[in-house]
Amino acid sequence: MDDAPAKVSGFDAAALAKAPEMLRGVIDAGDLAGAVTLVWRKGAEVQQLCEGQRDLERGLPMTRDTLCRIASMTKPITSVAALMLMEEGKLALEDPISRWAPEFADMQVLKSPNGPLDDTYPAPRAITVEDLFTHRAGLAYRFSSVGPIAHAYDAAIGDILNQEKTPDEFLSALSGLPLVYPPGERLFYSHATDVLGFIVGRIGGRGFREFLFDRIFGPLGMVDTDFYVPPEKRDRAAVVYGMDQESGRLQPVPFLQFDTAPRFCGGGGGLISTIDDYLKFARMLLGAGKADGVRLLSPRTVELMQTNRLTQAQREVDFLGLPLWASQGFGLGVSMILDPEKHEWMGAGAKGAFGWPGAFGTWWQADPENEMILIYLIQDYLPLGPEAVTQIAAGRRIGARIALPMFQKIVYGALSG
Repeated sequence: MDDAPAKVSGFDAAALAKAPEMLRGVIDAGDLAGAVTLVWRKGAEVQQLCEGQRDLERGLPMTRDTLCRIASMTKPITSVAALMLMEEGKLALEDPISRWAPEFADMQVLKSPNGPLDDTYPAPRAITVEDLFTHRAGLAYRFSSVGPIAHAYDAAIGDILNQEKTPDEFLSALSGLPLVYPPGERLFYSHATDVLGFIVGRIGGRGFREFLFDRIFGPLGMVDTDFYVPPEKRDRAAVVYGMDQESGRLQPVPFLQFDTAPRFCGGGGGLISTIDDYLKFARMLLGAGKADGVRLLSPRTVELMQTNRLTQAQREVDFLGLPLWASQGFGLGVSMILDPEKHEWMGAGAKGAFGWPGAFGTWWQADPENEMILIYLIQDYLPLGPEAVTQIAAGRRIGARIALPMFQKIVYGALSG
């Protein structure tokens, strides 16, 4: 834990010191086991906090090098991998994905999103690479959909974060399900980024995980990021906890453990990482594709990634039951703040700040206007079974989730110049 005054100018140290106080309050209330956070600005670390415990049963504290399941914070990394191939001319946004994933040719679309699985019509056009980047492919998650299709996803795919299918088996199972919406119609959160990752692996010819190590993790020095926790690192891994609503106590949630790299390395949410590793990735994007002398993308491509691609009509559709797009847009794998005033209901950030969260409460944001990066890692489980979108906030203690917007507001409220 580091409660020292701010190390660079531009912050009110006393105001920033409210962040650890707030986190301790949530932890002491029993809503959260622990948190690791980072504030980085203008090339320097401003504040780094390690509060609470990574393992309640063993009494192990959160530390700077604690390994956390970052869930959908994986998606921007997968998107960068695909953008690298796009710069090399190996794929284009308008390309049909059936060029590399023929399983997705001639897809059917449900006539009603929650209707019978056999009541379909032929997709009016092919799924494109851009559709995968923007979650407008018509694919789904079991937790983001309702009705028969949600249960069909559960039967065909199951728990995406405890998955043992090969990439080919996964793509075959997914493509055998009808689309919820026609390609391009709306953003509907889905396995799209998993598909994008496996296409990267097919184009690269050596597997998706290997591509990430060769082209992103290795060059950036991300030494603790992978799709599993090797036995020698398990003592550093944070336990994922879920709130038992009857007892009001945090309970550990089990995950599959692998001694070697798993067959399924999902680009939509499978990575485990640390705050320092993710900082390297975020700094690369804040640096217009370059960090510490290593360039992964051109400034133009990073600008394209951070440009909203949703229409006004698409932004009027709720995201997992929330009006997320009232203040934000979505580009090629990241969201960005379009209206800071409207964004105040859910957090804080300047216009153009971009990032993407994870299902277990993890979150990051890079803010070009303030030259700042915030990273927030917790391990708070949300049920992700069929139709969970209808139950995500219903009747749950949500202290662990309220802490994130409080953290954001404290940091931005402490900015003094």
